[in-house]
Amino acid sequence: MDQTLPSIPQPREAPPEPLPVLNNGSGKPAVKQFDKSLQDANVGALTATGIETFQINVGRFCNQTCKHCHVDAGPDRIDETMSRETFELCLEAIRRVGRPAVDLTGGAPELNPNFRWFVEAAGQLGCHLIDRCNLTVLLLSSQRGLAEFLACHRVEVVASLPYFLGQRTDAQRGDGVFEKSIRALRKLNSLGYGVPGSGLTLNLVYNPTGAFLPPDQTALEVDFKRELRSRHGIEFNSLYTITNMPIHRFLDFLVRSGNYERYMERLVNAFNPAAAGGVMCRKMVSVGWDGRLHDCDFNLVLGLEVGFGSPRHIRDFSPALLSGRRIVTGQHCYGCTAGSGSSCGGSTV
Repeated sequence: MDQTLPSIPQPREAPPEPLPVLNNGSGKPAVKQFDKSLQDANVGALTATGIETFQINVGRFCNQTCKHCHVDAGPDRIDETMSRETFELCLEAIRRVGRPAVDLTGGAPELNPNFRWFVEAAGQLGCHLIDRCNLTVLLLSSQRGLAEFLACHRVEVVASLPYFLGQRTDAQRGDGVFEKSIRALRKLNSLGYGVPGSGLTLNLVYNPTGAFLPPDQTALEVDFKRELRSRHGIEFNSLYTITNMPIHRFLDFLVRSGNYERYMERLVNAFNPAAAGGVMCRKMVSVGWDGRLHDCDFNLVLGLEVGFGSPRHIRDFSPALLSGRRIVTGQHCYGCTAGSGSSCGGSTV
């Protein structure tokens, strides 16, 4: 059954065209082509405006198997891990860009054996470092001292926490994950993360647990701060709301629950030209664990490399060619352009 919560007000002045029927004989409705929506809104083809963020997906190995994971990460993906050689190529590319923010993601990025070495090396270049952490990794016996290491190197922690109640979090991320996440958050707080004046930034990420758009980010942040403080004594800086992408595990959920067509229609109905203009891919480049280049982490997991003449591997990295490249788009891009928009830094408008 479709799950509904109050959604973001739809900014379109008129409803979109009716969903056409696919011509492949399936009889299933399909959403309007994303590029057609850009054209109709006079946005035009999306192009990059520079490289402010250098995002690196260091591998798909993870200690969790979350139901919404667009990367399809898990304990069985250990062979898909970035090598030391590829990390070194990333460092050279970062030097050529200047001092972009370096955004480390996975899987659980901390489980890459070169993670701590790379954080130290990138930090020496003067880069602001971001670790996209699942929290429970901080409690693994093999990762002793990890939280202290992140604090020592002033790494910003962006932590996934679907909700401030245990039942909803465990439903998405696995039994017992909420309790472990709270323990990890308390540990981070004890080191100064999320504490005013400490300079150690702790941001949380909210993903909806069903086939609906995130609620208003500002209002939800107020709820999260109130509930986590009163229930668990936890502090954090900001909350990011991110729309679930209709790919991999979340796509499987949509199909199994009979919500795929309804969810895609919901996304296209909420298409927002302002959000399209502010999508994160315009100011970043994403490097896969194997060194291939992509416009974003979502394109990465779909195997969509940068196109239109851009270099496709980190060994051929060119700041000049990549800084103004045309973005490769697809139907999943409706997820980043619906309502208030969605990015690795939360809503965009």
